[in-house]
Formats: sequence, C-alpha cells, structure tokens
Amino acid sequence: MESLARGGTRWKRFAVVMVPSVAATAAIGVALSQGALAASFSVSGQQFKVTADKLDGQGFVQYGAIDTNKSGQKPVAVVGMNSAKIRNLCQSVVVPVPVFGDMSMKLTAGGKGSPQVEAKKLYIDADDLHTDATFNNIDIGVSVDKTTKGPGPSKGDKYAKDSFSQQADSVEFKDVKQRAWATTAGTFKLSGLHMSVKKGKSECY
Repeated sequence: MESLARGGTRWKRFAVVMVPSVAATAAIGVALSQGALAASFSVSGQQFKVTADKLDGQGFVQYGAIDTNKSGQKPVAVVGMNSAKIRNLCQSVVVPVPVFGDMSMKLTAGGKGSPQVEAKKLYIDADDLHTDATFNNIDIGVSVDKTTKGPGPSKGDKYAKDSFSQQADSVEFKDVKQRAWATTAGTFKLSGLHMSVKKGKSECY
C-alpha cells in the first residue's frame, strides 16, 4: 500500500466523483471461433474505447484502484459484476506502428440479429464514462472489503483497504461510451463476433 500513499490519491473523493464504469470489453483475436472465452488483460499503457447500446448487470460493485505499467501509475474506477448482458458491443484500439503509422483494431458483437454478449465475473478498469445509468438497491459508502452484492475486489487489484465503494443488486446502462485500461472476465460469450484491422484511426467513437 506504500505506492498508494505516495500517489496521494484521495480515494473517497475519487470514488464519489467517478461515474460507475460499464463492463463491456472483449479480447481481440483470441478464440474468435469459439463464442466463449476466458479473458485476462494486463495493463499495456494503451487505452481502448468501448461503446454499447445497453448493458444489464447483476451483482454490482465499484471502487477506486491503481493500475501500473512501465510509464507509471493510473488511477481507475473498477467495476465488478457477477454477470452481464450487453447489446451491440464495440471495442476499438489504435496501435501506433513505427514507420507504417496508426493501425486500428475494432471488434463488434451482439448486434442486430445476434444474441446479446454475455459475461461472468467481469471487471473493468476505466477512467472515463458517459452513459444513462439505473441502479437497483444501491448502497453508497460501503467498505470495499465488506461488499456483499457483487463479486468483491478483483484478486491482485491495488486499492486502499476498507476504502469507499458502492454496490447494487443490479444495474442498467444505456448509450455507453467508455475509455478503459484493462478488463478481466471469467467467461465472455460473443455472438456475431466481427474483427477488422484498418490503417489509420477507426474507433468506436
């Protein structure tokens, strides 16, 4: 916890002002033909963008934490959900390639005519979110180590013990636009999955 103290983050204030993040990401190029996959992401130092028309989540928790990469530490809002269903998911990342220039990778799933994307034990680390949100039976100001409605803190997360968190029985997010650093999930079922790679910038928003 020494690294948290040196960073000087005011965890209660940070968690209050951060809008709860929506868990809506998938691994590009992994198990594309399987329809279900286990996902585990390390913080690469590159952010990615996510959009979704709608997300319904069961068992919600949110808390402040720190992600670390070779360029330093990044304060994030972590959201965990026991399960989630996502409609019209889009994820994009722009990768700068020396000499060649920017390359964009975009993934879509759960669109019109396809079943919704389904995820279990889903966590996302984000620092920006725009959405319309509805929470059912929300508790604000719970100790992160005493939450009961969601999956609890993700194993290995760097957060201040007994710091501020919030939880809810269920959540609904509409018209989601999000910028994230990392995601982990137990399983991710991606119906109607499509991935494209293009030169230049081609993002979800």
